[in-house]
Amino acid sequence: MKIVETPIQVRYQETDMMGVVYHANYLVWFEIGRTAFIDALGFKYSEIENQGVVSPVIDANMSFKTPVRYGEDAQVKTWVEEYDGLRVTYGYEIVHGDGEIAVTGKTKHVIVKKDNFRPVSIRRSFPDWHEAYLKAMENEN
Repeated sequence: MKIVETPIQVRYQETDMMGVVYHANYLVWFEIGRTAFIDALGFKYSEIENQGVVSPVIDANMSFKTPVRYGEDAQVKTWVEEYDGLRVTYGYEIVHGDGEIAVTGKTKHVIVKKDNFRPVSIRRSFPDWHEAYLKAMENEN
């Protein structure tokens, strides 16, 4: 399976009074990883939106393992966990510079028309994107 690794430099503004990354910022990091993943597939998210569709989050979850602190370097690892032609679930790991897992998570998305939020089949409307998702999910042996 294709995994895209995106570096994150922890900024002071992302931390809380305890000096650790505030939990909601991990969702922002997931988005950074997801955008990098789509770029790595050969697509630009902004160009997809220019075609009149958007990809809202319909479900999200995170599990916190170890804190990430200001000044540390981290990485977001992103992959496609599930895909059915309409909905796509991305998997994530936030890891410390030494590779220790800090946070795991998933977000589920559906492509919808921007003007009325009606679902759009990726399989039918974006066949190249559909094929790229299928290929990204294949085992690399």
